[in-house]
Amino acid sequence: MIVGGPAPHTPRDIFKPEKIMRPDTEAALADAISAASGPLAIKGGGTRGMALDGDVIDTTALSGITLYEPGSLTLVAQAGTPLAEVEAALAAEGQRLAFEPMDHRALMGTKGTPTLGGVVAANVSGPRRVSVGACRDFMLGVRFVDGSGTIVKNGGRVMKNVTGYDLVKLLTGSWGTLGVISEVSLKVLPKPESAASVMIDGLDDDAAVKAMSKALASPFEVSGAAHIPVGMDGRPVTMLRVEGFEGSVLYRSEQIKALFPDLDVRIERDLDAVAQHWTWVRDVGAFQNQDGDVWRVSCTPSEAAALGARAQADSLMYDWGGGLIWARVPADTDLRGRLGAFDGHATLVRGTGHPKFQPEPPALATLSQGLRQRFDPRGILNTGLMG
Repeated sequence: MIVGGPAPHTPRDIFKPEKIMRPDTEAALADAISAASGPLAIKGGGTRGMALDGDVIDTTALSGITLYEPGSLTLVAQAGTPLAEVEAALAAEGQRLAFEPMDHRALMGTKGTPTLGGVVAANVSGPRRVSVGACRDFMLGVRFVDGSGTIVKNGGRVMKNVTGYDLVKLLTGSWGTLGVISEVSLKVLPKPESAASVMIDGLDDDAAVKAMSKALASPFEVSGAAHIPVGMDGRPVTMLRVEGFEGSVLYRSEQIKALFPDLDVRIERDLDAVAQHWTWVRDVGAFQNQDGDVWRVSCTPSEAAALGARAQADSLMYDWGGGLIWARVPADTDLRGRLGAFDGHATLVRGTGHPKFQPEPPALATLSQGLRQRFDPRGILNTGLMG
């Protein structure tokens, strides 16, 4: 084993890999990583527009659902399995991935096919995160190959408490820097019978965040809370989603409307329209086909409106009740500099010229470096991506 490894490489837009490897078994993946003599760029469906120096390991040949037990609400699939294949299998049984993973292609201007492993590696979680949790919260087990070429398994097919490293949670959202995921086990949930969106028109950002907080604090089980200053019809709209049995959705949506007697409130009950609205929110439809850099800012909802104002953005969108801000700004804008200190972090989703991830405080950076040294001692996996 080589300790230390090559000097860090910085992500860049355009590169020419020396070699592209597409292992079709976990053993072949382990052999490729073990034999590597330099940086490796881990690639799934290629939908997030990332480019890193090094030979490419393409995981899309590691594909297929290996176990699906609808009665146990459990699915196991290889990392390169197309997300659409997983969602189709679940839909046939009236189930879904409740954490609502985003499709990045239209926002990023990319093609490719989203994969389940890519979703897990980036902890991709959509509007429903505000009620059911993130992708990480649905992970049951994971198999991966670490930076030394060792196959590691953690977790299983049922939720349980474990001691030591919780590798399932650790690998989710690690962006391929601790290991290359080969297989994942997930908890799935039934699809609801009905859904509705309570739509509040004309609110400014501060009033919208307060309205979303009020709805989320109510007993009416809001499963989505978003505010778009320039909505699909060009006007500000605040959307509150409820899901469940038809009678329950009817009652809860009316009760949420009643929370705002002095506002311009309507209820959308057409299921296709509701799905279209929330797909548009999930995939940041307001920024698609628009120039500029795109940032996502995780923050406390109480700071959201003030941060939105400090961003001086060309476009904004608020999700997770104000806990997530999407900001579109001119190319090469230092959004972190504009925002200053706040309780959260800003991630560069589309654009160059600045680190993708928020620089960590010294204590956390030391911890992160220790984890990378433990799982990738040669420093070859997606080198430089996360510091």
